[in-house]
Amino acid sequence: MANFSRSWIVFATLIAAASLFFLRGESGVAFAQTAPTSCSTSTSTSTSTSISTNNSYSYRSGPAVDDGPAVAVAALPPCPTGSDSSAGSINDVAKQRFNQMITNRVLGTVLLGINEQVNCDDCVSAFGSAGSFSAGIHGRKSITSNLALLAGIAYTHYSEGGYSVTSAPIGAFALRYDFTDWGSSRPFFDIGTILTPYEKVRYRRSYLTSLGAVTVDGQTTASNYGVYGRAGWMSRLSPRDEVAAAVEVWQLWQRVKGYADPTVAFNPFDATFNTGTDKTTLVKVGGQWTHLFGSSVEANINGGFVHAFGTQSGIVATVTGQGNVVPTIGNQSWFEYGGRLGYRISKGWVADLFVNGTAGPQPVGNTIHGGIGLRVSY
Repeated sequence: MANFSRSWIVFATLIAAASLFFLRGESGVAFAQTAPTSCSTSTSTSTSTSISTNNSYSYRSGPAVDDGPAVAVAALPPCPTGSDSSAGSINDVAKQRFNQMITNRVLGTVLLGINEQVNCDDCVSAFGSAGSFSAGIHGRKSITSNLALLAGIAYTHYSEGGYSVTSAPIGAFALRYDFTDWGSSRPFFDIGTILTPYEKVRYRRSYLTSLGAVTVDGQTTASNYGVYGRAGWMSRLSPRDEVAAAVEVWQLWQRVKGYADPTVAFNPFDATFNTGTDKTTLVKVGGQWTHLFGSSVEANINGGFVHAFGTQSGIVATVTGQGNVVPTIGNQSWFEYGGRLGYRISKGWVADLFVNGTAGPQPVGNTIHGGIGLRVSY
């Protein structure tokens, strides 16, 4: 009887040991299956810490301890680095937004007759341009012998340096007071505005990580507004020549709606942008010359030096691994140029070929916008 009892005790002990071994082995298999979702923050061969991406497990592997059969766990991939590069790409977006403000203004000045002489007959011009696609109509109308209204509207689409603007209507109008009763050499003054109430816009940012490069395009909407004053002096050197010089002061605002990086396959240090307003103040010193060749060909050249100061970026971006990033844009300087070559088809009808652009360092850079127009004087 005693032998029978001892046999049952030995048998039960073996069963319990086998069950314990089986349960421990099953637990180890389940654990190993979750490990590939983790990454390692340390390259040490003696002790390492792993981070589980699904937050289900957090464990440490180190010197072996006598806690049961060894379980094979696959080596964890390293966690990517590059949050600082991602934060640096926010500065690139700030530069894109500054360029956007300047380009919008350059396109708007075409509607205010920047390629035309200061004093001329009432006219209306329909035009289309490339480099930045733009199509619209603008003109001038004398209210009195001294006061004239300049106005225009256009639809435009342009891109530069990583950003792209689509579906952007631009409107502009200004009043010009020309002291015509002073004679052939006299002062003139302008005051006006450029309005772009709605734009679809895409900003691109690129950064480097230890696992490769990342490029994401964030999409949102924006609006641009600008007001300016201009004081100048013009002279009619002859019936064929008009020259003018002027100083302009501009205040620009750009409102950009907040957005977040789109979902892509690999973007470990993503960014979220708050709604914000960019703004800058510009001073431009420039001049122009209009000349009539023969009886049919007229030409205009214009240009000036522009300095921007008091620029504030409206960007406040939250970058994973870095927190809030607020870029800055310092003072900027560049040149602007323009020109027009017109052919008088018949009395009151002129076909125009024109060009406008910027030349200087980034973020403004070298840009060119050209087009054709048909102008009717009356």
